[in-house]
Amino acid sequence: MAGLVAQAGLGIEIEVDSAGTAGYHVGDLPDHRTLREAQRRGWPVDHRGRTLTLGDFEHFDLVLGMDHSNMAELRSLSPERHLHKLRLLAEFDPSAPAGTEVPDPYHGDEADFAHVFDLCEAACAGLLEHLACRRAR
Repeated sequence: MAGLVAQAGLGIEIEVDSAGTAGYHVGDLPDHRTLREAQRRGWPVDHRGRTLTLGDFEHFDLVLGMDHSNMAELRSLSPERHLHKLRLLAEFDPSAPAGTEVPDPYHGDEADFAHVFDLCEAACAGLLEHLACRRAR
């Protein structure tokens, strides 16, 4: 998403960040398969893992989950006044059926990581369009 935002020249207006609901990989670079696929696609990656904070619900206009398990965890962590900010990432892909999830490729192979990138790229393109439409109003 950060790459699409930068390509669109909206880096000053749209802030993108990533965080997990558990602290398994705090401070770590993404999985080597993620880094390899990102490099293959030309997406720079310099993010290190961090855990979602209560401040994130205050700071961001949207908090996106990849799957229904993430969404349940986000709902349990979010203050009630910010529940309206929670969305599944794939909701922004106009070609994705309702309820589509982005699967965790961790236990898969390179093809699984490529598939997740395909899903994320489509959803992020739709998200960027959604944000651009909101901005134009």
